[in-house]
Amino acid sequence: MQNRFVTISIFITIFISSYILFRSPFEGYITYLVMAVLFPVFIVKYGIPSTPLYIFIPLLIAGIVSIVIGDNETGLFVKIFLGFFSSVMFYRYVLQMYKFNVTELFGYYMKGCMVVSIIGIIQVLSFRIGFSPGYDYSWLLNKWGITYGGFGIRMNSVFSEPAYFAAVVAPGFFLAIRNISSGNFQLITKTQSVIIAGAYFLTFSSLGIFGIFLGILLLLLNLGFFRYAIIFVPIFYGSFYYAYNEIDDFRERFDGTAQIFFEDDVDSYDIHGSSFVLYNNYIIATENFKRNPWFGTGLGSHSVAFDRYSLTNQSDVIQINFNKADANSMFLRLMSETGIFGMAFMIIFLARNLVVKRRSANDLNWVMSNGLFLIIFLYLARQGHYFLNGFPFFLWCYYYLRMQNQRQLNEIAALKESYNFGLKPEEGSNSNAVLT
Repeated sequence: MQNRFVTISIFITIFISSYILFRSPFEGYITYLVMAVLFPVFIVKYGIPSTPLYIFIPLLIAGIVSIVIGDNETGLFVKIFLGFFSSVMFYRYVLQMYKFNVTELFGYYMKGCMVVSIIGIIQVLSFRIGFSPGYDYSWLLNKWGITYGGFGIRMNSVFSEPAYFAAVVAPGFFLAIRNISSGNFQLITKTQSVIIAGAYFLTFSSLGIFGIFLGILLLLLNLGFFRYAIIFVPIFYGSFYYAYNEIDDFRERFDGTAQIFFEDDVDSYDIHGSSFVLYNNYIIATENFKRNPWFGTGLGSHSVAFDRYSLTNQSDVIQINFNKADANSMFLRLMSETGIFGMAFMIIFLARNLVVKRRSANDLNWVMSNGLFLIIFLYLARQGHYFLNGFPFFLWCYYYLRMQNQRQLNEIAALKESYNFGLKPEEGSNSNAVLT
């Protein structure tokens, strides 16, 4: 079953979320079709893995309790619980199908990043020359729109919004800038690295700019802050200076977010809408957390909390009700729907599984791990959907990469020990396994 068609189908679920098969009774993404075909095969071949069950049983119990006491609705809970659980199971099977070889899967992912980056660059160039079919993909993708700005248009490639491109391609961007800065090109070539890194800047997305800053910070922390600060700090400062002074949307969001969080000014109609949405959902999640701190009010319940605590319930406040379901931030959504259980799980998960350079079996492991950390952090900050664009895939890769790295470290240690005892490599360890 591990053939090119299956691989392409799996990565379509990650890179194409702007095509909807049907809209009623719910939005049916192409991901659902791929899962419906492959799920039965996976179950027959691999059985039911226990790890996802341990994670979701507390969420199931908490969700049922919340429905009984009126803090959640059955339809909302069932839709999100089944969707999230199915997605987590599906991508766990994907890792198992590839024998938990994260490096191989990351290589396929990088090819996907390359394809969508080329499409994105063609999109911007097509806009500059006025070739409509080359930049307006609404003729092909039914949940897609043009976002103006940047070089006339903010690149979103095959994604519905530039921010989705910025989130999904973040690990690829991190690998690309690491390749370029080190001159050691892994998984992709020099030209491919430049294309992916260049395309990332063309989104002119606030989330993308944040991803650039965080990516630079991760490089500094791994490579040595003081040693590389002379290179990356000017880039960091220059990028922020340019973004703040030349990109109106970024400046408005930055100023609006600072104003509303530090001045608590919710009556000003000059605040950027996105800033208000984030702040409003922060207030909703906080109030809901105060009432249900341990396990939240159950998956899918943020919509109910929104109706109770939204600032838009006040007549003199900006009436923007965006992101009612996903809280505009996964961390805020976890706070609201899963409480301390969900937030603590995610924080421990991130901290425990991060592979840093000094503990990496090879140079590629820490780069992949930090790239995966980057996308998870971006989702926690500003993307609230639990399973859109294959988010659980990146969670599983992050988890199993740490295990892969530890296994390789153990094999390296065993190999060194065999030499210390005067054994030949094949007598002490399988040296090839270190490189897998």
